[in-house]
Amino acid sequence: MPLGNQQKASRLLGWLDPLRRRVFLNQLPLSLLMVFAVAIALLIYPTSFGEPLFIASLTLHALLLIASIAIPWERMPRGAFLVIPYLDFVAIGLFRGGNQQFLTAVGLLIFFPVFWLASSHIAPRTTVAISGVAALLIVWFPILTSPSGFTAEQLARPLLFPLVVLAYASTVVAVTNTVNLQRKALEAKDVELRSMLAASQQRERLLETIVDTVAVGLVVVDAHGNDMLMNATQRALHVHALPEDIADPEERELLVFNVDGVTSVEADERPVRRAILGQAFTNYMVWVGAGAKARAVSTAARPILDDNGGFDGAVIAFHDITEMMAALDAKNDFVANVSHEFRTPLTSIQGYLDMVLEEPDLTQAEIQGFLTIASRNVDRLSALVSDLLTTDSLTLQLSRTNFSSLVADSMASAAPAAEMNNLRMASEVAGSLMALVDARRIGQVLDNFVSNAVKYSPDGGTITVRAWARGEDLICQVQDTGMGMDSEEQAEAFTKFFRAKSAMARSIPGIGLGLMISRTIVAKHGGTISLNSEPGVGTTIGFVLPGCLSTDNRPAGRDDMPESVLDSTP
Repeated sequence: MPLGNQQKASRLLGWLDPLRRRVFLNQLPLSLLMVFAVAIALLIYPTSFGEPLFIASLTLHALLLIASIAIPWERMPRGAFLVIPYLDFVAIGLFRGGNQQFLTAVGLLIFFPVFWLASSHIAPRTTVAISGVAALLIVWFPILTSPSGFTAEQLARPLLFPLVVLAYASTVVAVTNTVNLQRKALEAKDVELRSMLAASQQRERLLETIVDTVAVGLVVVDAHGNDMLMNATQRALHVHALPEDIADPEERELLVFNVDGVTSVEADERPVRRAILGQAFTNYMVWVGAGAKARAVSTAARPILDDNGGFDGAVIAFHDITEMMAALDAKNDFVANVSHEFRTPLTSIQGYLDMVLEEPDLTQAEIQGFLTIASRNVDRLSALVSDLLTTDSLTLQLSRTNFSSLVADSMASAAPAAEMNNLRMASEVAGSLMALVDARRIGQVLDNFVSNAVKYSPDGGTITVRAWARGEDLICQVQDTGMGMDSEEQAEAFTKFFRAKSAMARSIPGIGLGLMISRTIVAKHGGTISLNSEPGVGTTIGFVLPGCLSTDNRPAGRDDMPESVLDSTP
């Protein structure tokens, strides 16, 4: 059949219901043979069309073929379609009786409806019995209808054919039963396999979810080094290792560096390569990526063994320890800074006390001067210890205080250091701002702000301290023209022990507690503290203390003071 006709036939059968299509396909082979027989009759024995039995057989075959495709068998009672093969017996009998003169072995056509009935798995015993009876009637019909009568010998001669049909029907029934049992076993196995597949897929999804949830990067490779699994954490970490100029880099081309973060790791020393070589290791540290994207990673690997103990792959874990390394660096910086801050006053105290004890010729005035310096350094040590111990649990002792005097004291204390840095200090503070505050703590905040402005303006410039009233709120800001900070440093400025990179690069002393302590003190007063900075331009830091003033404090025009730093709260 041409391909186009096959496609048309497939579309035609696709429109039929499954049962109706099956009935039609079971009837079609017999109908095609009948068409072939009709063609032979037209060419060789056209007189057959004058036989009533022949015409009746052809008519019945045509009607059965139409019925097989036209009747909605799926709506009929179960097994109703078997009327077609039963009537096929009649049609075959009529056909055999009407064409004895030109076709032999017509009775063999009975095997088609017999097979259909026997394989239907409906009433198998009845099917076998009816098949045998139908075969017997087909071979006896011409004998019984002979005008010259019949004998017992004539009836016994064709009995072998019905017996063959009976045996054939029994065999088909037996085979069909066996096939049905196998089919049911396969269906049960299919259900079991589908259930196991669904459970396996569910476990796989659960494993993927768990693996993607953990904060450790995981990679599973096979024995040949091919990736079998990579979780979401590792995919995000892997991006840092990709060189920008290579679209699909190999393992040796990835940006993986030694502990120093500069020297590239040799190909065979890289974590994945070591794992593929069968090595097991723990806490093997490398740096992944370069520049600002560099991440410190602690790696571990374990081999996967097959049933015979052979290498079958490996699991490699990547733990991002960048924050931990930064914390360790911060700790080391803190210890170094605290040691430096403590060593300076301790050295001074020890030196002046040694001179007092070891120099017998000192005058009373000189001794008094040395002891005064030692006392001042003791106060400095005490202030450092106080800074280290200051926490959110601090308590306030509020009193009516002249805020202008606090500003003046802070500026006076910072004046010598400001002079060393060639800084000009300016004050824009109202003559008298009486505020209900803890004078010592607010003085500490002002000292931190002003001393920071001095320290971080090592190249000269101007420091301006402003304070004014807005209703009952006290507003203060300290502005410098120093080094400034970028946005990332501003976000971390109030973090405990934080030091700006520019400050550490220029060895500016400090332990990173001043701003954190200042924010704690301001918050205890119910206020807010704000910061605005730009690298190379300077920094403006300020605070608002709400409700600590009375309205008669407010000088005319002070509400118009600039508030550029007070538009955000860290």
